[in-house]
Amino acid sequence: MMEKGRVAVVFPGQGSQRPGMGKDFYDNVPASRETYEEASQAVGWDIADMCFGEDERLNLTEFTQPCILTTEIAMLRGLQSLFGFSPTLFGGHSLGEFTALVAAAALPLSEAVRIVQIRGRLMQEAVPVGMGAMSAVISDNLDVALVCKSLSDIPIDIANINSTNQVVISGEAGAMPDAEVRLQEALAKNKPLRFVSLNVSAPFHSRFMSVIVEPFGDTLRTVGKGIDHERSVTVTSNFRGGFHSGQYEDLIHNLVCQLNHAVRWIDNMKSIASQAGMIYEVGPGRPLRDFFKTIHVSCSSVTTLSTAERTFEAG
Repeated sequence: MMEKGRVAVVFPGQGSQRPGMGKDFYDNVPASRETYEEASQAVGWDIADMCFGEDERLNLTEFTQPCILTTEIAMLRGLQSLFGFSPTLFGGHSLGEFTALVAAAALPLSEAVRIVQIRGRLMQEAVPVGMGAMSAVISDNLDVALVCKSLSDIPIDIANINSTNQVVISGEAGAMPDAEVRLQEALAKNKPLRFVSLNVSAPFHSRFMSVIVEPFGDTLRTVGKGIDHERSVTVTSNFRGGFHSGQYEDLIHNLVCQLNHAVRWIDNMKSIASQAGMIYEVGPGRPLRDFFKTIHVSCSSVTTLSTAERTFEAG
């Protein structure tokens, strides 16, 4: 039984990347710089150089994923080194779940960066560029069941249940206009509803990722030799909604199913909030803080070394 009052850390996923992310930690904190070096050695290319320069590949999924994961772990280790930050509960949104497993010592960093690079490559290859699309659906108190019902007979799925006022839909680009019309008719009778098209290269967390389930499962088993599945009990599962069971086969299953099922982030937030007294978001962006606000839970975001100093020195 976990005790409420523990410290939790959560990590954003793809879309939070930005040129220069993590450079202030790299320049000023040896533990952070060593993290970039360790990860670069594991993948065979310079992650810091890609993060800090003007390399357009930073937005290619295959490279984005190891860059974000490395930056988030570098930031976390920097916080541990500078301020004695010691969270005991962990969560992450989509890609961020892999960062959370590294943070919980359930997956070695050197293996994690290789796994997510392969994950990114598989996700990109699953659907030809331009054939898939994703869109955020934003309105107050969204009825997820009604969203599902409205989309049930077209090739569009719910990809993320992010908060009480945002879900993300994902699927065939050609079916997206029909999806928006249907949702407008079903959901917007008495309140405003808006759609924000996401700048992504494939329809993530949808049925169209099913073709990569088997090869990614093989990747987890062959590359993830150092998985310590028992430590995963402190990490929330995007697929399940609650904390991982600590069983090896469950962990592999949950991570594989995350590819082609919805990220149940609102359930992750509730699971973490039920056990944690303090929640911190650590990463190059801060999308998760606003999601926590919708369930009336406070989450402090650390995106730079200066925000870290304000956050922890003030405390």
